[in-house]
Amino acid sequence: MIKALVFDFDGTVLDTESAAYDAFCDVFRDHGLELSLERWALGIGTWGAYDPYADLEESLGRAVDRRAIRERFEAACAERIRGLAIRPGVMETLEEARRRGLRIGLATSSYRRSVEPHLREYGLLDYFEAIHTADEVAKVKPDPALYRLALESFGVKGAEAVAIEDSVNGLRAAKAAGLHGLAVPNELTAFMDFSEADLLLPSLAEMPMDEWLGRLAAISR
Repeated sequence: MIKALVFDFDGTVLDTESAAYDAFCDVFRDHGLELSLERWALGIGTWGAYDPYADLEESLGRAVDRRAIRERFEAACAERIRGLAIRPGVMETLEEARRRGLRIGLATSSYRRSVEPHLREYGLLDYFEAIHTADEVAKVKPDPALYRLALESFGVKGAEAVAIEDSVNGLRAAKAAGLHGLAVPNELTAFMDFSEADLLLPSLAEMPMDEWLGRLAAISR
């Protein structure tokens, strides 16, 4: 029986991933370069797997003013995020989960200071009983620590919880912690190999919650 849903945030609830990629693409273009999605995607859902500043410097063969680039990137990213719509089906899933009495959590490789303002702005903060962020763990996804914290917060087993993720790094973290993995990629992550997922949906609006919950509950873990 499924007792809890644990959402990723970036790219799953709000597509901040695409905003960040587009903003750094502009940085590369300013230097006459193209930023590879394949390289950028290595860092989606985690930290340290890809350094765009080092990539830029290596491509140019010289050092760059990282502080100035970071300031420009953060401003451009914030502008792109402003006014983004919540991803399809997320609000309906939160409402239905609350109606059913399911526990609702959030596990993200981002820091709390980056996530909570968005949750407040979009009126989502009160839906989440437990929010676990990079501030609390030594290693972020694909390490399972964040999802293990979520399970501990709810006092449930992995087989009783579903992780909703947009990236392979996030999916691997959830599966390593024993959760069911529901992959809901966005435009940026759609090319990834989600063969490890228990279920793959283009969006949470694609299938009624009754149906995907039933499919996942039927999987023996």
